[in-house]
Amino acid sequence: PGIGEYTAGAIASAAFGLRTAAVDGNVLRVVSRVTDCREDIALPRTKRAVKAALEAVMPTEEAAIRVFNQSTMELGATVCVPNGAPKCEQCPAAEFCLGRLRGTAESLPVKTGKKARRVEEKAVFLLFRRGQVALRRRPDTGLLAGLWEYPHVPGALTEAEAARQLQMWGVSPTKWTNKLSARHIFTHVRWEMTGYVVEVDGLGPGDWLWAEAQQRER
Repeated sequence: PGIGEYTAGAIASAAFGLRTAAVDGNVLRVVSRVTDCREDIALPRTKRAVKAALEAVMPTEEAAIRVFNQSTMELGATVCVPNGAPKCEQCPAAEFCLGRLRGTAESLPVKTGKKARRVEEKAVFLLFRRGQVALRRRPDTGLLAGLWEYPHVPGALTEAEAARQLQMWGVSPTKWTNKLSARHIFTHVRWEMTGYVVEVDGLGPGDWLWAEAQQRER
């Protein structure tokens, strides 16, 4: 987990000398311009095609493989740049770059706009009882599957609404300590969170764990 195709390619080639292309945004841009490719680089099939094309012309010696991948990425980062016109006069690929020869380089690569993240408002409760804090485990599937979290509900609740929610959970506030706000961004969703830090009495729902400090450190 956390190792995508680009990182895997970089590790395979740089650390082990394997004949594997490391395809990042810079490499996609370079190949699109050199080949005058009009395919959408956001599509997985385009990335696969670029990777296959690079591996077809990649050297076979370990040292040369490393140089090939690094130089292709560096070319995109410093010469065939993402913002502004490509520096074709400095480019070692200028003579055979179809994007330069056909005048299409500055319009490439083709990339569809990212879909806007869905915004979700949440009221998060940090509930303390005799030095313990209430936690619950997320479902075994879906976002953050199986992880422990503070109890929360949808919506940006007011303090009065938060008090009613505590009552529904079967806990009674003894001290309202703090009100917080935070944002967390995932790939496709953004959480806008209102947090309530409250000291309470009561056990709450059966799936809650009242965690001691030592448990929280694990």
